[in-house]
Amino acid sequence: MRKNVRRIVSGILVMFLLTGCEIKDSNRENQEKAEPDKIQIGMCFDTFVLERWLRDRDVFVSTATDLGAEVNVQNANGSVEEQRKQVQYLIDKDMDAIVIVPVDTGDSDLAILLRRAKEKGIKVVCYDRLLENMEVDLYISFDNKKVGELMAEAVVSQMPEGGKIAAIFGPETDTNAKHVIEGVKEVLEKHGQGLVYENRATAWKEEYAFEYMNECLKTVGEVDAVIGGNDALASMALKALAENQKANGVCIVGQDADILACQRIVEGYQYMTVYKPIHTLAKQAAQYTVDLVKGKEVKANRTIDTGAYQIKFECLEPIAVTKENMDKVIIESQFHFREEVYLHTN
Repeated sequence: MRKNVRRIVSGILVMFLLTGCEIKDSNRENQEKAEPDKIQIGMCFDTFVLERWLRDRDVFVSTATDLGAEVNVQNANGSVEEQRKQVQYLIDKDMDAIVIVPVDTGDSDLAILLRRAKEKGIKVVCYDRLLENMEVDLYISFDNKKVGELMAEAVVSQMPEGGKIAAIFGPETDTNAKHVIEGVKEVLEKHGQGLVYENRATAWKEEYAFEYMNECLKTVGEVDAVIGGNDALASMALKALAENQKANGVCIVGQDADILACQRIVEGYQYMTVYKPIHTLAKQAAQYTVDLVKGKEVKANRTIDTGAYQIKFECLEPIAVTKENMDKVIIESQFHFREEVYLHTN
């Protein structure tokens, strides 16, 4: 009798344990089903040659990861053809969104690919550069015309009336460069000034700036100021001036607040750079991209006319940085550290 009781109790315990396991397994399955798949974002850069794009990438990826997304980063290395292949790859991988820094903002074949992406329900965000004739879901960048205005105002403030100004701008394939030029020329015209020399560096290649500055010195002679399309171009223009012993007293300006440019500013070799808070840009871009995928409305602070479409444009403000406000703008924001900026002055 006792044996039978023990058998019955043992059987009940086994059934209870098995039932408990089944419940736990069922709960785990339900939890796994309830957890949505991570948002997949493809991010395709023009190049990582420029210092700033590495910062953009790192901040964007970190922010998107914190928001529960995964980012597949591609680098076209300045190749239009490679970027098209990479975008097709991201489409084939069924990304939820594609964030792109176009190599060529006028690339119609790239626009066709991205239209196909949108037809598949993939959100498309233009990051810092706007692809022309393409109805993207969002364009996020800086006020690039204001960048040009800040550059022109800086050189006008530092040179004699009627002084000679040269400019080496970014390539025709970058719409941002076009807007920078508009800003520069509007301010110079307002002050009764003009450019005695101008050229454009294809693919933002620094060596062209060196070549063009030498050409300027041969055809125009000495200049009072040089506007570089970015800090790298400004650096090579300065190198050409220095090698020709023509750098003394020349006002050099650029943009991006590269570490070397900030060092030149505190050392007195470059007057100004335009700082664009890319940490803010990258964080907002990541947040907005995730919001778009989730179906949330993104209320950009502007719209921009591409000629064919009105695009939502989240526009951030650039800041002129000189020796006077270097600490407040660059160091206090930890964009660069003091020991880096003042490396050669301490």
